[in-house]
Amino acid sequence: MKIFKRIYSLVLVSTLFASTTIFAQTPDPSTPPDALIKMVVTEVMATVKADPDIQKGNIPKIVDLVEKKIVPYTDMRRTTEMAMGPNWKKATPEQQAQLTSEFKNLLIRTYSGALSQLRDQTVQFKALRAAPDDKEVVVKTVVLGRGDPVPLDYRLEKTANGWKVYDMNIMGVWLVEAYRNQFSNQISQNGIEGLVKFLQDRNKQLATAKPSN
Repeated sequence: MKIFKRIYSLVLVSTLFASTTIFAQTPDPSTPPDALIKMVVTEVMATVKADPDIQKGNIPKIVDLVEKKIVPYTDMRRTTEMAMGPNWKKATPEQQAQLTSEFKNLLIRTYSGALSQLRDQTVQFKALRAAPDDKEVVVKTVVLGRGDPVPLDYRLEKTANGWKVYDMNIMGVWLVEAYRNQFSNQISQNGIEGLVKFLQDRNKQLATAKPSN
C-alpha cells in the first residue's frame, strides 16, 4: 500500500494534469471518453501553470481546483462501491453516502500535494480501442518524464450524463484494489461505522497538515 501511494502521489496526479496542448473545448455528455480525458488534463494543467499558489502547495486552492475541474467527470459512488466490495451492500444508504463523500475527500487531500511537484511531465495518449456501443472502456496513457515511461490507464463508464472515470491503473495496480483490503480490514475490526470514522479522522489529519514544499 505504501509503495502504491508513493507511485500514485508522484505519477497519477502528474498524469491527470500534464500535457502540452491546450484545448478550447469543454467536455459535455456527448464527448468521447478519450477526448474527455485529454480535455480535462489540459484544462487543469493550464490552471496549475497560471497559479503560483497551487505550485507552492496551497491545499485549499488545489482542492477547489479538483472539485471544479475533475470531480464532475468521476463516479465516486461507483469507485467507493468497488473499493468496499461485498461490504457495500451491508452499509445503509446514509452510510454509503458518508463513505462516498469521505473517500472522495481522502483521495483529493492525500494526493493534492503532488500538484506542486509538476514540472516537465507530458502525457502520450494511446488510440482508444472500443466499439461504438461499448458502455465501459479503458483509456490508455503513458507518462513521460525524467524517469522511465509509466503507463496509466483510466476506466470509464457511459452514464446518462456522459462518460465518468471510476478507476485508474498505475503500473498494473488498480486504485480500488489498492484500497479494498484496507477497507475490509477496518470493517472486520470496527464495522461500517468504524470505516466511516477512520476516513473522517484521516481527512481531519490531512486538512490540518502543512504543505511539504
